[in-house]
Amino acid sequence: MIRLALRQFRASAWTAAIGLAAVAALVLATRSHLAAAAAAAHRACGDDPDCPALITFVHSNAPLSTAVGLIVLVTPALIGAFWGAPMVAREVETGTHRLVWTQSISRTRWLAVKLGVIGTATVVLTGLLSLLVTWWAEPLDKAAATVYGTFDQRDLVPVGYAVFALAVGLTLGLATRRTLPAMALTFGGVLAVRIAVTSWIRPLAATPEQTAFALDPDHTGYGSGGNILLGIPKARLQPPPPDLPNAWIRSAEVVDGTGRPLTDAVLQSTCPTIGHDGGGQAAGPVPAEIAQQMHDCVVRLGQTYHQAVAYHPGDRYWTFQWWEFGVYAAITAVLCAYAFHRLRRHGG
Repeated sequence: MIRLALRQFRASAWTAAIGLAAVAALVLATRSHLAAAAAAAHRACGDDPDCPALITFVHSNAPLSTAVGLIVLVTPALIGAFWGAPMVAREVETGTHRLVWTQSISRTRWLAVKLGVIGTATVVLTGLLSLLVTWWAEPLDKAAATVYGTFDQRDLVPVGYAVFALAVGLTLGLATRRTLPAMALTFGGVLAVRIAVTSWIRPLAATPEQTAFALDPDHTGYGSGGNILLGIPKARLQPPPPDLPNAWIRSAEVVDGTGRPLTDAVLQSTCPTIGHDGGGQAAGPVPAEIAQQMHDCVVRLGQTYHQAVAYHPGDRYWTFQWWEFGVYAAITAVLCAYAFHRLRRHGG
């Protein structure tokens, strides 16, 4: 049975190996240049994390970093759709499962062997891919000081995503007994769960730390951000991002000493001219008069208000990595248990 499973999986394994080899070639060809450029930027900047040379280094390599990170992000979904969904669904569609079950091989053993072979390949493939990309991106990650920004592309969690996606594909293939619908549903299911875990489950690993920053009159602005699809919020005071390297910022609000947020009424009464500069003008330098009004406004607000920040420090990175890996491992175990139960009871 193991030989049969290996033979059936041989083409997929070779395809994955070729893809991994291509990524490895890209990584090995560019890593030395990346490390040299990072070292030069660090020599030029010393201990200044906001040095223009470091910022230029990160920005100039952003397209390649994004492309490599995207490979890590989409690989689990591809595994779920192309390895997980057909694992049982294709056998049921073609009727070959009946032939196997008449050869004194139980349904449970049949699925266990197939899942063992493909699951092992999944762990090896995504583990090596994540290891290569994490090693390649180390100079960029240190320079950017935003470890949570690439959290789902590094280290342990891509392996968790991949085995989860494989289990999703397997389960949907059993439920639909059709390969193509199961593949399509796998993409949607993996995406939905990834969004849910990132938004609601990941933050439960630890309680955010709290800190406060005085309002900076030289760098605080006023306006709104957003897009037409998601909606453009009302204009508000916009302090600069908190200076917390490698932190995961959960919230940053302008509040008074009792924790009450700055309201529009207080903002307008303290700064009557704010937001009344005409608007609709071409982008360009802010007129000196308006800049001075903004500066004076923030100085007055700063006597009562400050920026309250809730965040997770960078030293919790591995706590979140293990937590999220454990969450996906638990979901995977539940899905696999359901798959074995359904196969025993309902078969094809």
